[in-house]
Amino acid sequence: MRLALIHIGQETNDFNPVLTELSDYAAFGILEGDAIPAELTDLGQVGGHYAAVAESGLPVETVPIIRAWSGAGGRITREAFDFFQQKIRDGLTAAMPVDGLVLQLHGACAAEGIDDVEGAQIALCRSILGPDVPIMVGLDHHANITQTMIDNATIIVGHRTQPHDTFDTGKVGTEVLLKVLTNKLKPVTAWRKIPLLSHQEQFLTAKGPMKIWFDRARALEADPRVLQASNYPMQPWLDVAEGGWATVVVTDNDPELAERLADELADLAWSMRDDFQVKEAVSVDDAVMMADRAARGVVVISDTGDTVFGGSAGDSNLILEAILRLGIKSPTLIPLISPQTVARLTEAGEGATVTLPIGGDAATAFFSPLEVTGTVRKVADGRIPVAFNHQTHIDMGRVVIFDVGPCTLLISELRGVAGNIPAAYEAFSINPKDYKIAVLKTASNFQYFAPISSEVIRADTRGPGQSDVFTLPWKNIPRPVYPLERFDDWRNPQQ
Repeated sequence: MRLALIHIGQETNDFNPVLTELSDYAAFGILEGDAIPAELTDLGQVGGHYAAVAESGLPVETVPIIRAWSGAGGRITREAFDFFQQKIRDGLTAAMPVDGLVLQLHGACAAEGIDDVEGAQIALCRSILGPDVPIMVGLDHHANITQTMIDNATIIVGHRTQPHDTFDTGKVGTEVLLKVLTNKLKPVTAWRKIPLLSHQEQFLTAKGPMKIWFDRARALEADPRVLQASNYPMQPWLDVAEGGWATVVVTDNDPELAERLADELADLAWSMRDDFQVKEAVSVDDAVMMADRAARGVVVISDTGDTVFGGSAGDSNLILEAILRLGIKSPTLIPLISPQTVARLTEAGEGATVTLPIGGDAATAFFSPLEVTGTVRKVADGRIPVAFNHQTHIDMGRVVIFDVGPCTLLISELRGVAGNIPAAYEAFSINPKDYKIAVLKTASNFQYFAPISSEVIRADTRGPGQSDVFTLPWKNIPRPVYPLERFDDWRNPQQ
């Protein structure tokens, strides 16, 4: 049995004006052929695929084609889109014949002039493979499901948890594909599009309405007739014509069951639509003062509007401004992504005291530069070896450690993790446990700091990833959509 393997992913934030280029993928690693298992056998969705094959005991030959991943950001360039389409076309054609395709994508990627990148990628694979070769598509659960995806995929498998269970998603997807191939099953899919948006504060699946919704999907999978049940609360910064939440149910040749269960999951989500809108974030000033008064650290302040894991640019200076203005004395870690600032401080050199404007140089619709004076502590190479998500290393480009008042700033050239993992600081001889406050540019992925943090405070910051979905400049998302408009029936929003 021969299975082709492709993994290409990026999550798009349409409110971040900075385009994602091929160089951004290269920073995370573009691998082809045998280089893929050599580096990623135990990591991410690729690692999950190889684990499923090994545990199956079946005589499976994997034909790895390409793996390319980029951190979340603005739309990908047309050059990047065309590059990967050609890689898919050439690689899959050369791999033929195959018995199945493991196609691991994100599901919320858009390119210059193209809203549905994954739909185009799946359709390309289908045109090469023909109608009978099964395609298993593994997606992030924040994907935006489209009709093109449904029409061309045989099975769609999404993440089951937030934080993201990338390894398990890869493993489950391949297990389902192997079951289909070995037992000659006949997958049929039903799906529902729900005209619903929500900010990210209720996205964790360990509690609240998201747990109820995702637990129900897992319960449905206990029925042997159900091959897969996935929920997709689309990330709330993708402004596309088919945007919205979705449910997808795949059964073994039982279309009526699939339709009924897809309805059930959609109805359940809709019944909790207001629960998904509950906000926990406090004002920036309140967040800073609460963290300063906390009995012990490390207190995590979540910069919700500048979530780099949600595609923001990482250039917000709002929390830094509040700390300096309010006279906060607690030692604080703050990340910033700014190639221009790195260049200026690198030129000044270690030990230099510099006055310059920082932040607000990318997402200029949300932030303005803030003039500060500080000391350059360190200039370094930001490529560090650490197993994180889908990669074996992190490349932040050049990095500058810049001390401003009580704040230690980790300023990097490249997008990616910012300071959301302790290793990003530890690589430069900074122990996060020595600080009272750590600002993280994420609204929900606090797990990396969990072992050392005392509490998490969400700051209601503006930015491309802000929780206030009402004031984002929506142009393309289908209307009406809840909660931007209020209506009672998801099946008939125009009533």
